[in-house]
Amino acid sequence: MVMGTVSSASACTTVLVGKKASSDGSTMIARNEDVDTAWAKHYVFHAANSNGPTQYVSKDNHFTVDLPADQQRYTSTPDWQQEDGQDQFGEDGINDSNVAMSATESGTTNKKAQKADPFVKNGLEEQSMLDVVLPYVHSAREGVQRLGHIIETKGSAENNGVIFSDKSSIWYMEIVSGHHWAAVRVPNNKYAVIPNQTMIGNVNTKKGNYMASKNLVSFVKKHDLNGYVDGHQVNLAKAFGTNNKEDATYNRPRVWDGQRILTPSKKQSIDQKHFTMFMKPDKKISVAKVQKVLGSHFTGTKYDSNGKWAGGYRPINVPTNVESHILQIRNNVPSDIAGIQWLAMASPATSGYVPFYTNVTNTPANYQRKGTDKPDNDSAYWTYKMTRVLTDPYKNKLINKDVLPVQKKVQKHLDQNLTKSDKQAESLPGC
Repeated sequence: MVMGTVSSASACTTVLVGKKASSDGSTMIARNEDVDTAWAKHYVFHAANSNGPTQYVSKDNHFTVDLPADQQRYTSTPDWQQEDGQDQFGEDGINDSNVAMSATESGTTNKKAQKADPFVKNGLEEQSMLDVVLPYVHSAREGVQRLGHIIETKGSAENNGVIFSDKSSIWYMEIVSGHHWAAVRVPNNKYAVIPNQTMIGNVNTKKGNYMASKNLVSFVKKHDLNGYVDGHQVNLAKAFGTNNKEDATYNRPRVWDGQRILTPSKKQSIDQKHFTMFMKPDKKISVAKVQKVLGSHFTGTKYDSNGKWAGGYRPINVPTNVESHILQIRNNVPSDIAGIQWLAMASPATSGYVPFYTNVTNTPANYQRKGTDKPDNDSAYWTYKMTRVLTDPYKNKLINKDVLPVQKKVQKHLDQNLTKSDKQAESLPGC
């Protein structure tokens, strides 16, 4: 087991499912947070506050931003490590308005674009992002707008992809330079699997299903970046992204794997240079199917990373997974119980996705301030992590024969309990 220090969740994989592509009409945004082989995460609740702090100052890089005094309640999954009580890498959560946010999908900006608009040393970083946005927004679109305003006025310290959702829509936003960004609304009948690569293609600033930073199009034209189309359109991936040898082994294969699982009728090659961002699934996508994608290591293919690592391609599921989440906003239940944060601590390969209602006043003790970078039996993260550590050397003997059958049984039990809890909750006054 390797111990290490962590500065960012730099190797995640995202899955987005529109409400008409899902099996129950819910929106789902999901991501594996990949950091280190020994780095505990917590799951915490932040109470609403009508007289909250009106300024945020990062203890890491001194990023500073004004905050509204009125803060909604929200959940998050911060690192075990804190700076003077300030959460680090809150990553994902759902607020009182049933707006979900997952941040971030780290990316890379090409050198020419970076030179034209360098990242800002004391700009907004991933580790501060959730706490300065999620408590203050009431829709997915508003989330993009608030974050976009911060990027344009305060600057960004890094390339990041960020996801917002509510019961009606999902927006995927890419911060591609010090002050520029764009966002696209996920088509309701489609899904996306996103690696650590700029994925948004054509951005039409005159259409309502896109949002972008001020003067994005003129900036691309002025600096002669690739991807300029006309006075109101640019190709974001061509202008700011990369598509190189590293992407061929590290990023694109994960898109191939996710699309292979969700649209098996579409025959594609793992080494092709371009994948369509939004795809229609062959069958409506369930929570279980999203879990399958997040736990995949090219499972059942000749590239299976639990085998010979044929091709050396980077899989979705890796030993550095520290938590995996599916943020589901449901349309078939009362709003008080619509938000579900499915959370698999450590690796989804050997963990279970526990469904948490987010309209709560607390989280379980073993998910809170327990666990660091050292094993701890009282930590939910370490309970699941040790399962992988102890069984990983014996994949065929232990994981396939012992862990996976138990995992399947436990997941079924959790799913059934959620159904029962929904019925009980719906019978309560005020629900």
